[in-house]
Amino acid sequence: MFKKLIFITALVLALPASALAQNANANATPPASSVKGRATDRKPKAAPTPAQGGAQSQPSATGAATTRTRRTNAQRGAQTSADSAEARAVRDAFDSLVDGIRRADSDAVMKLFWNSPQLVLFNNNGSVTKSWEQARSNRQSLYAKVKDVKLDVRDVHVRLLGPAAALVTCLWDQTQTADGQPSRATGRLTLVFQKIGADWKIVHTHTSPDHPSQSNLLPSERTNGVDSTTNPPAKP
Repeated sequence: MFKKLIFITALVLALPASALAQNANANATPPASSVKGRATDRKPKAAPTPAQGGAQSQPSATGAATTRTRRTNAQRGAQTSADSAEARAVRDAFDSLVDGIRRADSDAVMKLFWNSPQLVLFNNNGSVTKSWEQARSNRQSLYAKVKDVKLDVRDVHVRLLGPAAALVTCLWDQTQTADGQPSRATGRLTLVFQKIGADWKIVHTHTSPDHPSQSNLLPSERTNGVDSTTNPPAKP
């Protein structure tokens, strides 16, 4: 009887200790579902994306070179167009000169020349004309005697020497009636144009015959007859 009492007492004391141990384990280890939930909530941070705006805002070396090339080509095109317009203006002035000579119109011719005492012209007969006033007087005197003027020009070349200077060269063949007598002459002509204000004006001319007199040439430059390198005048 005494042994049963001891066993029951020991059993009663053991039950609370077992329950206490289970409660301690329950508090120390959280439920698996709770741990899993917290682990799932922790999402990895996304890696920062490299900024692309700055790279796009900076042009590449190839793109910059292409832009410079296009700009240079545009400038060259604009300059070429401007040069072409000026060359046409010079040619128009030259054509007006030829037209005035054909009509023996001294006023039309002289308005194309630089109106200055410094104007100098080298004439076909070897004389030199100085000043616009003298050139006009000579034209008026000459044109009063001639009629039926026919002037052909060929190999006309216009060359710009800058924004305000140009050179025109040509070969010419002129026939006319002067003092009732027909006459003909051929030669070479060089004209220097200068842009004065908005207009192109002739500031110098140099006219020379195709076949100058041998007596006027240096002995070393004289030829027997017609120079074989000189072609006869041809109609344009």
